[in-house]
Amino acid sequence: MRLIVKIIIESFHASLRELWNNKLRTFLSLLGISIGIFCVIAVMAAVDSMERNTKQSIQKLGSDVIFIGKWPWTFSNDYPWWKYMNRPVAKYDEYRILKSKIKSANEVAMSVRLEGKTTSFEGQSLEEVGVLGVTMEYGTIMDMDFSEGRYFTQLESDGGAPVAILGYDVAKQLFPRSVNPVGSYVTLFGTKLLVVGILKKEGESLLEMSNDNLIYTTFNFIKTKVRFDGDGAEPSILVQAKEGVALDVLGDEIRGHMRALRRQDPVEEDNFALNRISMITSFISQIFGALNIAGIIIGGFALLVGGFGIANIMFVSVRERTNLIGIKKALGAKNYFILLEFLTESIILSVIGGLFGLLLVYLSALMASGAFGFELILSSSNMLRGVIISSVIGMIAGLWPAFSAARLKPVDAIRFK
Repeated sequence: MRLIVKIIIESFHASLRELWNNKLRTFLSLLGISIGIFCVIAVMAAVDSMERNTKQSIQKLGSDVIFIGKWPWTFSNDYPWWKYMNRPVAKYDEYRILKSKIKSANEVAMSVRLEGKTTSFEGQSLEEVGVLGVTMEYGTIMDMDFSEGRYFTQLESDGGAPVAILGYDVAKQLFPRSVNPVGSYVTLFGTKLLVVGILKKEGESLLEMSNDNLIYTTFNFIKTKVRFDGDGAEPSILVQAKEGVALDVLGDEIRGHMRALRRQDPVEEDNFALNRISMITSFISQIFGALNIAGIIIGGFALLVGGFGIANIMFVSVRERTNLIGIKKALGAKNYFILLEFLTESIILSVIGGLFGLLLVYLSALMASGAFGFELILSSSNMLRGVIISSVIGMIAGLWPAFSAARLKPVDAIRFK
């Protein structure tokens, strides 16, 4: 064991000497492995960051919530879409009945989302705004964060009061700094709405699920302005499970009540969809898994070039130190000693190149996060992958040069010129 440690230490020193004595040659050779590690780990870091951002956006919808709607969130290739088209939308009466009947539910709410609407304040208009009409319970299920103001009251929700909660970007773009949005009125659907709250800034989201560009208002107010199942408006009923209740149990109870409410025969298919967050997250994991594999394959070509660069360094190193190898073997050095020495040196050189690649990924992540406002993270697991990959490449690239060095005959090696 002590001998192996000594070999590794000597190989590390030899690697550093190789780097120092042949700076340009070593730099050009290690550039390949650095670029290869950069390509592979940069892709992994980007995919992991996008997946994390996407899942965080989806988790805002609630991991303990079932959404009752007309359309499922995932489709099979052979399912006839016209069956979904003919389904009825969720109704307000169904929401009220479910709220009183579902025993395993913590809260039941209703919401409807509209896109591309225009709102204004004293002549200042803002287009392409999302509008979300919700019932009182929505604020409990989604746990909304306010920078100013409050959520709707029960009276406002039931009576369909013309009140609004603004997302951060809507408030910032619509109101001048000198005006406090809370207590002011915005115009939506030709009606003045009292602003009662401003949400905290959430930042960019890949799925554009941020609240920053949304206006919340009461569901019953939206009912008076929009025809459901038309105008792009399809309501959903949100059912949050009680603590300790599995979503499968909650889903079975919801299904029973919904089929009874819609008077469906036992042989009929459900004419509603029960959606949950896990349906999307599992699909997203498959997509990003495929992207990771594609990135590894692309980066693999750069790693192949880097491997040839390491092999080239080691063949040159063996050639330059052939006389020294002969002397060592003449003094009693075993073949495995020479083999391990050069193999360790190859791995160390490759890891050095890999660390440079990881440094490039880290710097690129910092620049990308600052320039685009998207948080790109180089995780410890990806750093470990980078070191392991570069070690494996170094071992593979150094095998043949190390074998060739170990098989040299002492007399021939000493006389080599």
